[in-house]
Amino acid sequence: MPTQAHIIIVGGGVIGLLTALNLASQTTQPTRVTLIDRNAMGQESSWAGGGIVSPLYPWRYSPAVTALAHWSQDFYPQFAAQLLAQTGIDPEVHTTGLYWLDLDDEAQALAWAQRERRPMTAVDISATYDAVPALGPGYRRAIHMADVANVRNPRLVKSLKAALQALPNVQLEEQCEVLGFVRDGQRIHGVRTHGGEILGDRVVLTAGAWSGELLESLGIGLPVEPVKGQMILYQCAADFLPCMVLAKGRYAIPRRDGHILVGSTLEHEGFDKTPTLNALESLKISAAELLPGLAGATPVRHWAGLRPGSPEGIPFIGPVTAFDGLWLNCGHYRNGLVLAPASCQLFADLMLGRAPIIDPAPYAPDVRLGLGNA
Repeated sequence: MPTQAHIIIVGGGVIGLLTALNLASQTTQPTRVTLIDRNAMGQESSWAGGGIVSPLYPWRYSPAVTALAHWSQDFYPQFAAQLLAQTGIDPEVHTTGLYWLDLDDEAQALAWAQRERRPMTAVDISATYDAVPALGPGYRRAIHMADVANVRNPRLVKSLKAALQALPNVQLEEQCEVLGFVRDGQRIHGVRTHGGEILGDRVVLTAGAWSGELLESLGIGLPVEPVKGQMILYQCAADFLPCMVLAKGRYAIPRRDGHILVGSTLEHEGFDKTPTLNALESLKISAAELLPGLAGATPVRHWAGLRPGSPEGIPFIGPVTAFDGLWLNCGHYRNGLVLAPASCQLFADLMLGRAPIIDPAPYAPDVRLGLGNA
């Protein structure tokens, strides 16, 4: 990397924040990092998600997603402790375990767990009701993984932002919409914004659901599109729900202070993230089925976010060699929070010329998009 390198990162969700933190703190050469977001940092998908530190159904994903997920899951506790020590803001990585109820593919799940050496087991349903007294009636089968955690994603965003603000070589540009790229032939020199051009040596696209739109100006068809998800939040006693539960595609997530998140919908509505009454009623019905104690309770909040949908949920990580200076770390679909530590460490390894933590080939933009020298 050249002396006094300037890296521009477009998109300030958890992927962008952690990419910036890794690049600003891990390089051995003088490096300036500018992180740009069209709104405030971390207010889109990163804020809106549930924060389960696992894919909802990990056995249904490809080895590419599994590799990132396992590295991140094992890293999250120390990552949270490090951020708390640095910033005084606790991301609240809360290891509660997760029960899956009445799965159609339970045998495949258990076979996957044995193959991947993950601690998932079938549990007698009576033992499940003993462990989760608030659980609704009528469930017949359960599998359990004890070490699954959830992270309080709004606090994670705050902690990452505070860590970056403490670094002298990082500049955060909020309310700054990127309109396109500054290029000279096949070389990317920076980005265009309403406030003018911001020039740098490398541009990293971490813009989530908006990544595909931004790349269109370069003639790159990135298959990343917005997928709307809606959630609701309840306030309960701190001991109401001791662990996460998931049935029929819907889940309940307990926070340490008694808040319970219930989600989520899966909607292809473009960039419209307006919460709807239909989704609210559907989520309330799911909440009452899972946890009858919530029947008739009024949610304290209802919101929607836009996931960056991508083929098989596999993110694009690495350089776009057809455009010198352009890099991608985007397209994490439903698992941005789950995959962030591994994705961003892999990205830093590639950009800084280190041995990668895992095989980068499945995520390479050139190969998957048919670009460059692939």
